[in-house]
Amino acid sequence: MELDAVILSRLQFAFTIAFHIIFPSFTIGLASYLAVLEGLWLITKREAYLRLYLFWIKIFAISFGLGVVSGVVMSYQFGTNWSKFSELTGNVLGPLLGFEVLTAFFLEASFLGIMLFGWNRVGRGLHFFSTIMVAVGTLVSAFWILAANSWMQTPVGYELKDGVFYATDWMAVVFSPSMPYRVVHMVLAAYLTTGFVVAGVSGYELLHNRNEDVAGTSLKMAVALVFLLVPLQIVAGHEHGTNVLKHQPLKIAAMEGHWETKPGQPLILFGWPDEKAELNKYQLAVPGLGSLAVTGTMTGVIHGLKDWPASERPPVAPVFWAFRIMVGIGVLMLLMGLWGGVLMAKRALVTNRRFQLVSVLMIPSGFVAVIAGWVVVEVGRQPFTVYGVLRTAQSVSPIGVDSVAMSLMVFMSAYAIVFGGGIYYIWKTIQAGPPELDPAGKNAASSAKNPRWLRPSRRRA
Repeated sequence: MELDAVILSRLQFAFTIAFHIIFPSFTIGLASYLAVLEGLWLITKREAYLRLYLFWIKIFAISFGLGVVSGVVMSYQFGTNWSKFSELTGNVLGPLLGFEVLTAFFLEASFLGIMLFGWNRVGRGLHFFSTIMVAVGTLVSAFWILAANSWMQTPVGYELKDGVFYATDWMAVVFSPSMPYRVVHMVLAAYLTTGFVVAGVSGYELLHNRNEDVAGTSLKMAVALVFLLVPLQIVAGHEHGTNVLKHQPLKIAAMEGHWETKPGQPLILFGWPDEKAELNKYQLAVPGLGSLAVTGTMTGVIHGLKDWPASERPPVAPVFWAFRIMVGIGVLMLLMGLWGGVLMAKRALVTNRRFQLVSVLMIPSGFVAVIAGWVVVEVGRQPFTVYGVLRTAQSVSPIGVDSVAMSLMVFMSAYAIVFGGGIYYIWKTIQAGPPELDPAGKNAASSAKNPRWLRPSRRRA
């Protein structure tokens, strides 16, 4: 494959967005978790909820900061590498991204300072309200970003004048056909990502015989979340797939690995897509289940890749494998939720060290599933930036290969340093564990005279 400016610009954007999506997919769920913890502490005055809040808010602050930094870098590329795309779609996408800044970013920025530094300066009610507003801000941000991306996937409500997009119906633009499904799917994915991180960190604490009450509480909360949300995510994913079949049938064909159009498509469990031969090598499939999973009937028709010219097909192998990684992780999550639910019913969750060990191993699962899902979404849209209308080759800036290659190497080096340092600090915070509360201050969260209760506890031997 020749590395021209288009390929390198795509690789650079893929690199930056893969790093960026890690942090919003975590902070969206973590912000809501913090709001729940603070609300439970205000209601019950139970020390475990407060210690968990003080522990996770540190990790939230680091992750939020890293997400902002990576998001800014990613947005710069619209002007450097994708200036033609910005020029042609800016009338539609510019206002959507502007609304994200005016609503979500300002909301988060207004209350984040109170949330992080207001314990000894504002009342409990105002601080709780600030935590809720930050959580709402993360969800509003996800709404606008997914509205913009969904319009690129299923463009409606526009007209073209000399190749430039102009909005004719803003409600149609914002609520494009794929937008509701993608918002639900992404928000649930973010909550599950957070749930498995919390479960894994809780399992780590319990395996090291530290903070049993606090870690046991958070593990139960995480397992309850996973038990409830994984089935909902499976349903949401199925509905999203049905929507993709209607509006982006070519993407479904790549996801499922179908080359021929026929009723009763098989469910391909394993295979190696060969784009030159237009077939799957070493295929292992279950007859009829592919159509059943997507269309709801064993005889449903799913179009094959051969129905489209090769020049309009996405790269099949990345989409095919990324989809299976995402679904495979979803199955593991379902099994973990069922296992944890059984252990909770038996009151054996906190004492089952095998489950705790597996929970630690599952910490990355949500992040991997989210990245795999975005590979399916973005690579499956190729060779278009605006599906079916604007090609990727028409969207790139008129820049040289050397310039893009140099900036990609700079980004990779800078990200390795900045994000390596951030992840290291998060790991040190996890090792330190939830902070101990000063006896004089544990029931006086807004007291400025007893700030020692905010200090992290020393790691126990």
